[in-house]
Amino acid sequence: MKITRVEAVPYAIPYTKPLKFASGEVHTAEHVLVRVHTDEGLVGVADAPPRPFTYGETQTSVVGVIERIFAPQLVGEDVFARERIHGRLHRTVGNPAAKSALDMALWDITGQSCGRSVTELLGGHTDRMRVSHMLGFDEPRRMADEAQRMRDTYGITVFKVKVGRRPVHLDLEVCRALRSALGDEAELYVDGNRGWTASEAAAALREFEELGMTLAEELCPADDVLGRRWLVARSGIPFVADESATTPAEVTRSLLDGAATAISVKTARTGFTHSQRVLFQCEGMGAEVVMGNQIDGRLGTVCTVAFGAAYAASSRRAGELSNFLDMSDDLLTDPLVITDGTLAVRDGPGLGVVIDDDKLARYRQDR
Repeated sequence: MKITRVEAVPYAIPYTKPLKFASGEVHTAEHVLVRVHTDEGLVGVADAPPRPFTYGETQTSVVGVIERIFAPQLVGEDVFARERIHGRLHRTVGNPAAKSALDMALWDITGQSCGRSVTELLGGHTDRMRVSHMLGFDEPRRMADEAQRMRDTYGITVFKVKVGRRPVHLDLEVCRALRSALGDEAELYVDGNRGWTASEAAAALREFEELGMTLAEELCPADDVLGRRWLVARSGIPFVADESATTPAEVTRSLLDGAATAISVKTARTGFTHSQRVLFQCEGMGAEVVMGNQIDGRLGTVCTVAFGAAYAASSRRAGELSNFLDMSDDLLTDPLVITDGTLAVRDGPGLGVVIDDDKLARYRQDR
């Protein structure tokens, strides 16, 4: 089966409220829909969410690199020649969201061609994951109210709390309010998006431990090598590397250097193929993983749960699978339904999704 055409369609859908965190603020999902067409009529889809404040990609750069560099290299290539395809993509450095979307679209085609879901092809461990909901910066009472609403409406009891503001007590007040409102039954963990120094993070970690936080993610910059190592060595909470460990090599360095004790896996950043390699590297080194979120819409969330549910190690913890609830609309024809705090893998071959062409026409940015 040969690739005949590759599309990169920029679109923009507003969020119902701004999402705020230490490394940036997002008001609109300015993503790129990627579609890979084949000579047998199958079409694979995936979403590329650029994060310029983290990885340097923009909507314009994703479209440009796919249309001008990647598509000419892929047209005429065998869909199943995945290693050869990745070899061609990686002649160009960077561009993780663009490469990942192409990879996931090819897996979607593979599943469609054999009548199996991507989750089955990857490993088929389970058919659903527990959901963690991300709470962006706001006043303590409002963040607590949002968490209670998510618990009462969707049964979600795991929450990722964005921290990293100055002074540190702003975020400590939030965490106290959340613990008071949700009780000991809720799981809370924090993500600093590299917002604090090592000494600021150390002061916060002491109270995070007392509040029963289960993970601490990227509290300080990874390139503060000695400070990060000093902090992690003193942390009583598993320390998660996210944007600082995006390849198997970076994962190895982070774990061996003592810069992290756990790893966040994001399919929007490493697709399915390289997410496998990151996951297996973590298993081999005895490090926990959490399925992270790139502020995904429904399509990105489908990809995250498809991968996370495929393996025991990636489904053990709740995945960050609910940020699509903050979008004012979406491109998929069918909704995602969170029930009793879990999200199921989609039925059907491949990713099991259908794009609403009318909505795509409404939100696309290139016409």
